[in-house]
Amino acid sequence: MTRIIIAGAKGRMGQALSRAAETIPGLGITARFDVGHDVEDFIRFLLNTDVLVDFSVHEATVRFARLCAKHKKAMVIGTTGHSAEERTELQSISGQIPMVWSANFSTGVNALFWLTGKAAEILGPDYDLEIVEMHHRQKKDAPSGTARTLAQIMAQARQQSLEKVARHGREGMVGERTASEIGIHSMRGGDVVGDHTVIFATTGERLELTHKASSRDTFASGALRAAQWVVGKPPGLYDMQDVLGLK
Repeated sequence: MTRIIIAGAKGRMGQALSRAAETIPGLGITARFDVGHDVEDFIRFLLNTDVLVDFSVHEATVRFARLCAKHKKAMVIGTTGHSAEERTELQSISGQIPMVWSANFSTGVNALFWLTGKAAEILGPDYDLEIVEMHHRQKKDAPSGTARTLAQIMAQARQQSLEKVARHGREGMVGERTASEIGIHSMRGGDVVGDHTVIFATTGERLELTHKASSRDTFASGALRAAQWVVGKPPGLYDMQDVLGLK
C-alpha cells in the first residue's frame, strides 16, 4: 500500500486527486491538507506516509519539500509559477529525496513533449516555432508550465537558451519575425482545463501538434501513478518522462 498526503486538497486538482485515489488499488490517503491547517498536524501525518503529492501553491512547495527532506519522504510536485530561487532550492532538495516534478502529469501531454522534441530534431532550423496555450480564467500564472516545458524542449533541440529566444506575444511595430525566436502565446477564458498547440511553420507547409484536456482526472491519475512509482527510488529529480519510461 502506497500512503499519500494531498496538499492543496480543497483546490480543483486536490479534489480530482481524492476522487481518483479512491479508484486505484494499492493506494491510500493518509491526510488531506490545505491553507489554514496546522503544520504540526502535517508533520504528524507525514511521519506515517510514503509520499507527499503537492498541488497547493508554489509559495508553499519549498516549505513542504524541506519537511519531506527532513523526514526522508518522497514528493510529487504539481505546482507551477515558481521563482528562480524556489526552483534552485527544490533542485537542491531533490539531492536528498526522490522527487517527481512535472509541468503536466497527463500521459497525453507527455507524449506531446516527446513528439515535440522529435519533430524539432527532424524538421530542423528552417521552421518557425510557436506555442499557443489556453486555460480557464482563474489560472494565475502565464505562460502555463506545460507551455514553458514545450518551449524548453524546442530550445534544447536547437541548442538555444530559451531566455534569449522566447517571445511572449507581439504588439505594435515589432519588425519581421527572426528565425531563432520561439513564440509563446497565452489565452485565458471560461473553464478551459488546458489546451496546448505547438506549431512548426515554414514556406509551403505547417505542422501542428495539439493536446486538449477536457477533465482534470487525467492529470490526477498521472500524478498518482507518479506517486506510486517514486516511492523507493534513489534521491533525485524525476519527471513524467521517467515515470512513463520515455527517456
